[in-house]
Amino acid sequence: MKIIIAGAGAVGTHLAKLLSREKQDIILMDDNEEKLSTLNSNFDLMTVTASPTSIRGLKEAGIKEAELFIAVTPDESRNVTACMLATNLGAKKTVARIDNYEYLLPKNKEFFQKLGVDSLIYPEMLAAKEVVSSIRMSWVRQWWEFCGGSLILIGTKMREKAEILDIPLHQLAEADKPYHVVAIKRGNETIIPRGDDVIKLHDIVYFTTTRKYIPYIRKIAGKEDYADVRNVMIMGGSRIAVRTAQYVPDYMQVKIIDNDLSRCNRLTELLDDKVMIINGDGRDMDLLLEEGLRNTEAFVALTGNSETNILSCLAAKRMGVSKTVAEVENIDYIGMAESLDIGTVINKKMITASHIYQMMLDADVSNVKCLTFANADVAEFTVKADSKITKHQVKDLGLPKGTTIGGLVRHGEGIVVTGNTQILPGDHVVVFCLSMMIKKIEKYFS
Repeated sequence: MKIIIAGAGAVGTHLAKLLSREKQDIILMDDNEEKLSTLNSNFDLMTVTASPTSIRGLKEAGIKEAELFIAVTPDESRNVTACMLATNLGAKKTVARIDNYEYLLPKNKEFFQKLGVDSLIYPEMLAAKEVVSSIRMSWVRQWWEFCGGSLILIGTKMREKAEILDIPLHQLAEADKPYHVVAIKRGNETIIPRGDDVIKLHDIVYFTTTRKYIPYIRKIAGKEDYADVRNVMIMGGSRIAVRTAQYVPDYMQVKIIDNDLSRCNRLTELLDDKVMIINGDGRDMDLLLEEGLRNTEAFVALTGNSETNILSCLAAKRMGVSKTVAEVENIDYIGMAESLDIGTVINKKMITASHIYQMMLDADVSNVKCLTFANADVAEFTVKADSKITKHQVKDLGLPKGTTIGGLVRHGEGIVVTGNTQILPGDHVVVFCLSMMIKKIEKYFS
């Protein structure tokens, strides 16, 4: 598949590196030669020094043969223009990064498609949704809903009180448990578990289950004493912070702290009265304590500095906050953040890449999610008639090692999958696999 990525910034380079490992035909274009020079030799991709809004530059990059054109420069209008040109020059599918929520409204979808922009992606909005889903419950690291919540993914860290430690998974399964353990993150290793694997202390364990069994998962994970989130403190008045404050459930009280007075004034205009805006330095512990940090169940660090976010979450944890979330854009720091046990990590590049990756798949995929801590992906497939996945029971399908089926939704009802499950056409199937293996799974569904 020939893919042209316009914009060698953080998102564009991460995407290019990711896709080049997949043996795709990747061309990264940018008008800044310096940004491109470090990539060319280290990864299996081509670079073109040209503006994405230059017709000559697009032709030079081979736009006529491109199956996917992705415009992820920092400039929204430039991305939209580049996609319009790319479509008219022969690109089959285009994606533009934007930062205007209004463009995403369903009534505008057809308008942009007529212009030549097939899909729009707003990284800050995706990141905000991830923040909100992770603070919904203080004991959960990651939370993801499939098919409107019929099936739920929960990632949580095992503490001393967990009831399922050191028991082989096949023994847990024998008791007809209403969940499936789909992935285990242990230190730097990600395990897609088999029956003989066991859950150990400090593992991050990913479960799939249905809504009514969430209290049961909470109990076996030993997290019943974790306080429910009512008060949220956000450090940094970024666009992600604004969207987070708008998306949180009504029962949560939100405070945003930012040291830029003009930004605080802008936040006051953008957000309603229930959000308290505080002008001050979020690194000042005395200020945070004065503003009620000890009575806060969730602390979210969304400044532009990864180190500040990690250290602030660490300090908040020491002050007794049960749930912390840090935006960590430096991918090299994610492992360090986990080793410091700061809670949930949000990475805009990885979230955006997951959504774009979904557009490359031929099968009917409605969701692809990258598990930030675990080197693993989750995909939600809709099963077609006569596809390979319907031919045998799950245990006889011969799924590649490093993959597992976490559950399915049939007629709106979530079902936990076992080896004896027979998958039927029309089912929505949730598949877990080690990072970049989705392409191998795709053939079972096409």
